[in-house]
Amino acid sequence: MISRSKLVWGIVGMLLVLGFASFFVFRGNRASEKLFVEIRPSRGTISSSVSTTGAVEPQNRVKIQSSVGGRIEEILVEEGQIVKKGEVLAMLSSTERAALLDAAKLQGKSEQEYWQKVYKETAVMAPMEGQVIVRSVDPGQTVTASDSLFVLSDRLIVKAYVDETDIGRIKAGQKAVIGLDAYPEIRVNGVVGHIYYESHLQNNVNIYNVDVIPERIPDVFRSGMSANIRIIVQEKNDTLLLPVGAVQSKNGKSVVLQKSDETGSAHRYRSVQTGLQDDRNIEIVDGLTDNSVVLLPDTTFVLPKNNGGANPFTPQRNKKKQ
Repeated sequence: MISRSKLVWGIVGMLLVLGFASFFVFRGNRASEKLFVEIRPSRGTISSSVSTTGAVEPQNRVKIQSSVGGRIEEILVEEGQIVKKGEVLAMLSSTERAALLDAAKLQGKSEQEYWQKVYKETAVMAPMEGQVIVRSVDPGQTVTASDSLFVLSDRLIVKAYVDETDIGRIKAGQKAVIGLDAYPEIRVNGVVGHIYYESHLQNNVNIYNVDVIPERIPDVFRSGMSANIRIIVQEKNDTLLLPVGAVQSKNGKSVVLQKSDETGSAHRYRSVQTGLQDDRNIEIVDGLTDNSVVLLPDTTFVLPKNNGGANPFTPQRNKKKQ
């Protein structure tokens, strides 16, 4: 027969095993529960946009050539300088005048000065007001009538390259935000000015050029700089917004999760009508109010606190006696 003491210790051992098993099952169930955060819709601004790349280019690029061939005697402007229409950019001696002055120089200074007064230089003038973005010549250089001496730009704009799948959403007058690869900290507001009618093939994709006119021209803007452009297709102010993660898709409908009772132990899905969406928020057109409470899955992970308990099956180090 089994002694009474062995029976008692057996029962105690079974109770301990059952207690430990229940503890870990309960703990596992609590860990597997999905936690939620209660949020309310907020009011704000949301927009949909088309993002693309482009380049800084002159809106009107004018190449200036001399009416005659000859020798550049003097340069009166520098790159980056703003000039007015009719302003003299350079002085040029025609081929005949240059040859005559060289011959007179051999005869003496007075002879050279006489022919310099009698045979005047040819002035190269700006045909419009703008900025000198290219200076291709130096004093003493010989040029022909076909050589480019200067390039003027009336103003710098950004030419955006828009895919044909997005061009239908672009319209003149839409707002845009311009950034430069060389200066990522600079952001310039702009507006869509012109959409080109003819496309060009780039990487087997039809691309349309779109002129974006900056509101201001920073000093660091240079022709040919790579740019990134975000064109605002649609924008809404003071609209009801929720984080994107709060809206789910069920059976082809947009739904949000809400409490179905006061205790919060049961949940229900509520259908909503959505509108614009960006990287963070989504517009709620119908189905919720400002005071609605929505459950958002809590994605934060917090390790369970150690309240002094320890796993009894984990080997323990011997503590030193005080």
